[in-house]
Amino acid sequence: MRVPASTYRLQIRRGFTLFDAADKVPYLKSLGVDWIYLSPILTAEHGSDHGYDVTDPSSVDPDRGGAEGLLALSKTAREHGMGVLVDIVPNHVGVASPPQNPWWWSLLREGRASRYAEAFDVDWDFGGGRLRIPVLGSDDDVDQLEIKEGELRYYGHRFPLAEGTYSDGDSPRAVHDRQHYELVAWRRADDELNYRRFFAVNTLAGIRVEIPWVFDEAHAEVARWFREGLVDGLRVDHPDGLADPAGYLHRLKEISGGAYILVEKILESGEDLPPDFECEGTTGYDALADVDRLFVDPKGQVPLTRLDSRLRGSQSPADYADMIHGTKRDMEDGILHSEIRRLARLLPEDTGLTEDQSVEALAEIIAAFPVYRTYLPEGAGVLKEACDSAAESRPDLAEAVGVLLPLLHNPAGELGRRFQQTSGMVMAKGVEDTAFYRYTRLGTLTEVGADPTEFSLTPGDFHRRMARRQDALPLSMTTLTTHDTKRSEDTRARISVISEMVPEWSATLARLRELAPLPDGPLASLLWQAIAGAWPAGRGRLRSYAEKAAREAGNSTNWIDPDHAFEEKLLAAVDAVFDDPEVRTELTAFVARVDPHGASNSLSAKLVQLTMPGVPDVYQGTEFWDRSLADPDNRRTVDFERREGALADLDDGVLPADFQAETSKLLVTSRALRLRRDRPELFQGYWPVHATGTAAEHLVAFDRGPIQASAPHAGCGAGAVTLATRLPFGLEQAGGWRDTAVELGTTMRDELTGNSFGPGPVPVENILRIYPVALLVPVNGDSL
Repeated sequence: MRVPASTYRLQIRRGFTLFDAADKVPYLKSLGVDWIYLSPILTAEHGSDHGYDVTDPSSVDPDRGGAEGLLALSKTAREHGMGVLVDIVPNHVGVASPPQNPWWWSLLREGRASRYAEAFDVDWDFGGGRLRIPVLGSDDDVDQLEIKEGELRYYGHRFPLAEGTYSDGDSPRAVHDRQHYELVAWRRADDELNYRRFFAVNTLAGIRVEIPWVFDEAHAEVARWFREGLVDGLRVDHPDGLADPAGYLHRLKEISGGAYILVEKILESGEDLPPDFECEGTTGYDALADVDRLFVDPKGQVPLTRLDSRLRGSQSPADYADMIHGTKRDMEDGILHSEIRRLARLLPEDTGLTEDQSVEALAEIIAAFPVYRTYLPEGAGVLKEACDSAAESRPDLAEAVGVLLPLLHNPAGELGRRFQQTSGMVMAKGVEDTAFYRYTRLGTLTEVGADPTEFSLTPGDFHRRMARRQDALPLSMTTLTTHDTKRSEDTRARISVISEMVPEWSATLARLRELAPLPDGPLASLLWQAIAGAWPAGRGRLRSYAEKAAREAGNSTNWIDPDHAFEEKLLAAVDAVFDDPEVRTELTAFVARVDPHGASNSLSAKLVQLTMPGVPDVYQGTEFWDRSLADPDNRRTVDFERREGALADLDDGVLPADFQAETSKLLVTSRALRLRRDRPELFQGYWPVHATGTAAEHLVAFDRGPIQASAPHAGCGAGAVTLATRLPFGLEQAGGWRDTAVELGTTMRDELTGNSFGPGPVPVENILRIYPVALLVPVNGDSL
């Protein structure tokens, strides 16, 4: 199996095709990247920027460069000694435009008689044998249907007609009533949908890849990539939505010839990948959470919690467990109620439970889940604990829960399988997409895959987790920014500084709220943290983020029924940054205060991520400062030409003027990536490096050398050594590094500055005189 030393994620779309990606290969090679990592490239909904709405899995999207584009990219990558990793989407397909999806079109036209009826997950009996499609403004809009060119039309929507269901003179309503589908009001999707979706997205329909022929047809193009040597590895989107993730990964290994595979799996605190998953690891959210917390000051936890309580008008802290139970139930009683009702319909008739009892008990059990799902029989204990918790919190449902437990415990039954597919939906929508916008004491902590109640990590905690990662998941991806992160790495790095200067932040927030009032304290905190973290940012970007954040939180407005009066106040607060000199002055003064420390955090987090155990990924453009917010903000166009020019200057010896220059991040990224690619022998183990002296707690350092555990460790230096600054504001306030030192076992050279140090004890202030980070290599052979 070929394994990448590193990857670089590119968002492939009409505006940046596979041909464009091929043109950037020489730059990425120079940057130090080992493999190109592509967003989904199979044919998707026309105009889709993300590609997760695949409409035809049998071809590479022509809008993204088509088969010729993939060939061109692969050929260029091979010529530069690089690999290709591709993101694939097995759980669902895009159905927003039926004519674009031949599988869906066949299903609508032929109903249960369609060859693809088995491929989709439809409860035909619920709906009178018809597939419900929630596209109408109201049910009365059936009278707005038209028949044109042998199709049923509703404004821009087109649907097929079953054979023999239309004669000249028939009314559109009468023809509609003869179809295998029923067009219904969009609001009915919450309760009456009868097909499995991706989360609550009506235009993404689940497919059943657990059926062999469905897998084969959905992966024929993917299999071709490996037969023809075009692709080297895969990233699997949302495996938790599959009926049999382990079985799916086994098939994927077979058709790929045992290729490198990663899964987009959110691991909750203490959770491991199932042992029967045939993959090399996750896409790195677990690593992201660990790195972030290393740069959060534990001393900020109590005052930030108190501030958050005041913003909520409460005398006690927000109860996160109670909050996520409530947000999960909101999803189950709202936009995902159709899924819960479908589970209830699968219960045997002899359970003695009413429909309401079944729905309530199922919802309570899922709401009590501490992880996304079980993989029965793996995780049976989690299911039992969730049932016990549900019965304890709702004694009125204890009997119903007792009836359900043995049924849910059976992975061979449809109820047991579908329950596992459903629990992850509720977690994702209730926690990541709702609670993370409500639990706002520090934005760094509410990131995909993280537990926001874990406030920070000490260097010792971090070292223990990295040693475990080296042992258990050495080939798993590490990342700091993805297309799904709520805030990019540099935005979070700046927000983390707030944990070190809570009094300053509290005063700034109070003043901003006074100047630009917003009647939702927690949301105001979230908004102003985001603006400070992303500044400078354009008005349009910030307005879009504010609206999305407020609607996702769902406290003062929401997506279904927006509160326009509140949203006017929300957008007025954003506009004040640009239109009110006092607001702008207050914001920019605070940003100026935190910016040097945010830059230090950014460089430190980046170097740690690029050199820690695992396969590091760099999200497109983040080799410069990237202060993005949630999608689609994080998919903006990247100016590669400017990065290419800056890298050439660095290689000509033009070093950044100081560590706040964005080229300093390019320097750190390129030198770390090149070293990992070209000197793999320097990254074989993991050993904490402990500093001595007054400011030792502000240094995180580790040696990646293959040191024998039984051998005496007289100073570090057997492999690449990372030194990074943490809690830089506190370090500054305390007077700097002073007598803090590290012991080097040999002479080492810093890849960033070219300076050499050791052997013996070396003052940290000497090593980190120019940058807050250093990447040391033994001077016993050639380096970069």
